[in-house]
Amino acid sequence: MNDSWRRKLTAGVAVAAACGMLIGLGGCGGSSSSDAVGAAEPADGFANDYTGTYPMPDANTAYNNPQERDNVQDGGTLTLATTYTSSWNSFSADGNTSDMQTLWSYYMPQLYTTDFSGNITWNKDYITDVTTVSDDPLVVKFTINDKAKWNDGTDIDWTAFRATWEVSNGSNDGYNPASTEGWNQIKSVTEGDNAKQAVITFSQPWYPWQSLFGGLYNPEAEDTTTFTSGWNDNPHSEWGAGPWKVQTANDDEVVFVPNENWWGDKPKLTQVTYKYMEPTAELNAFKNGEIDAVEFATNTSLQTVKDTKDTQIRLGYSKSTNVLVYNGKSTFLSDQNVRKAFEQAFDGTTWTKIHYQGLNWTPSAPGSELFPVFQEGYEDNRPDVAKQVDVDGAKKTLEADGYTLGSDGYYQKDGKTLEVRYTYFGDAATGTALAKAYQQMLKEAGIKVDLDNQDTSKFSDVIGSGDYDVLPMGWSAPTPYSQVNVAQLYGSDSDSNYTYVGSDEVDKLAAVPGTISDQLKAVAAANKAEKAALALYGTEPVDVPPAFFAVKKGLANYGPAGFTSLDVINLGWQKS
Repeated sequence: MNDSWRRKLTAGVAVAAACGMLIGLGGCGGSSSSDAVGAAEPADGFANDYTGTYPMPDANTAYNNPQERDNVQDGGTLTLATTYTSSWNSFSADGNTSDMQTLWSYYMPQLYTTDFSGNITWNKDYITDVTTVSDDPLVVKFTINDKAKWNDGTDIDWTAFRATWEVSNGSNDGYNPASTEGWNQIKSVTEGDNAKQAVITFSQPWYPWQSLFGGLYNPEAEDTTTFTSGWNDNPHSEWGAGPWKVQTANDDEVVFVPNENWWGDKPKLTQVTYKYMEPTAELNAFKNGEIDAVEFATNTSLQTVKDTKDTQIRLGYSKSTNVLVYNGKSTFLSDQNVRKAFEQAFDGTTWTKIHYQGLNWTPSAPGSELFPVFQEGYEDNRPDVAKQVDVDGAKKTLEADGYTLGSDGYYQKDGKTLEVRYTYFGDAATGTALAKAYQQMLKEAGIKVDLDNQDTSKFSDVIGSGDYDVLPMGWSAPTPYSQVNVAQLYGSDSDSNYTYVGSDEVDKLAAVPGTISDQLKAVAAANKAEKAALALYGTEPVDVPPAFFAVKKGLANYGPAGFTSLDVINLGWQKS
């Protein structure tokens, strides 16, 4: 989201992975004009003339102005902003950001939708029937809608399920899938009674198996070169199959228009445009009427847009958790004791105050990178040393590891000063303020931090190459089934483990949740695995962002709404 790790990787469905960059906008501003606690938030948002303090939202309520299809106007356009991602392949580790997942939802198959709580409903436009043929071995049969076709005119049939499995199961090193979990438990994908049926046979039962089949990958794009690089700067609308198609895509924007070959309900809007913008430019673009909505997370951003005419402010809980990643391949951070010292020196309270100064935002401190704090079964999985700042403890950890404090105030070992880079993206003031605060926190513990500010367009290159020491980013959970993504975040061999830190113990524990059919028991098993992973000090959750949306008055079915899927068909403008 704008000004706080805008580009997050997603963890939890077929296109699972997550990452983002630290992006702040405008620095730390003052409080709202009134100290009074605001009233309960209306579903369509607070009007631009609201003067109270925005209240903490109800974590169990949608604030996206939900409207039935009949109450949404026919026609109209919508213009939004997004951050540029070079790879359009959302199934790959390179392209699987939350921004790209959103773009895919317009023109690629979305086999199911989720409600506020994350309950799955199969999308009848693609799947007319799902049958569990056998429980052990687990065999599932999908019946595909007879009308379903790719944009190039070929049928969507069982081979799409096979292709999706083959690019995702991890057996071919030529692919770089965002996550292999669950896919690597499938034994075969075969044709059913006809080509419009796909039979999935698991080598062992894996749950929730439904979470795997959020989307489909086109068999025409299955070769390894195409998968890894053939989507670069090319959305390949001909390989899509959705209610929208890509009309144009260039360095400035992507434009979606209704797909004339779509067989389901037609989209309400006539055009949706996503403009590529630096997050610092988005608020001014909204204020100037260039875009119709903007998402953000800081008070300065709120003060910038809240008085804009005909604006509504919608506030809810984000599904994301902001984290710090410590690169286990870097010179000093390859040492677990050094990583431990970094976590001991980190002051989460100060960090959060800087990040959300001026907002009435008081969620619990995050203890998981898998599950949002409001999800049932959530636990604080951080090691004890990460739960409170302990500068003296950090120094003792380093000294026990053979480091000595130099005359310059920094620790050194074998003649080398303990020095790392903190890499962050964009020119936003809040991001810079957080970077400088982090630098000072570590300096107090005798650790030298150099600030490495990169352009937002460099994010994919930086994270793909592992060219960082300390990296702020975020994980987003689009469904409550992130127990299936433990190995994605923490697995020793995962392309999405940006810490490069792992262990046999974590790998074994990560395999357990998928064997448990009971949701809460599976979440408990994931919590156990995450506790072991976070004890390696490769990454730590640092704060829970709010999800603020400033929207043009009347925008329907858009805003913070728990695990609710973006309804790209009924997205539009409410009838007056």
